[in-house]
Amino acid sequence: MQGSFETEGEGEAMLENEAKRKGMTLTYTGNGKGKTTAAVGIAVRAAGRGMKVRMIQFIKSPERTYGEKLALAKLGIEVLPMGVGFTWLKTPEEHRQALQSAWAEAKQTAMSGEYDVVIWDEIHNALAIDRFPIDDVLSLEEVLQTIRNRPSHVHLVLTGRQAHEDVKAASDLVSVIEPEKHYYEEGVQAIRGLEF
Repeated sequence: MQGSFETEGEGEAMLENEAKRKGMTLTYTGNGKGKTTAAVGIAVRAAGRGMKVRMIQFIKSPERTYGEKLALAKLGIEVLPMGVGFTWLKTPEEHRQALQSAWAEAKQTAMSGEYDVVIWDEIHNALAIDRFPIDDVLSLEEVLQTIRNRPSHVHLVLTGRQAHEDVKAASDLVSVIEPEKHYYEEGVQAIRGLEF
């Protein structure tokens, strides 16, 4: 049967060789819950395979504690929350400065070749901001160039609502997560361990 492997070892060797040829770009988007959760799952899987992983968070603030950061630290995975929170909680200039710093770190991390998997958490949310200008600190074209020009072995995982069509086109995988039912609709607030 085509695609089957004689032994598990042969299959793993072939998969490893394939992964070395081209880093994949994975986009998780949509209005449903689970985009960051999917990225964390990939981080755990990659770490289990001895890969080096780093996550840069564009919206989440270092002033808060997030469960994924605590858990991934135990696996030796660095998570950098570099945002200032929701767009309506801070001034546009505070957000612009945070996005500029987050993008510089995200780009450097991807381009360094030091990491096998780089996660840009909430990059889609950041690129979709329209409450204030961001293109001069977080340029769509520069994001696309980084996706195209990063070292060939680097896998990129991009999360957030409202993924730009050009970013989706540049991705090898696009999963759109849409809600069918959510306990928020019943007035339930964010739950520790499920949302943060």
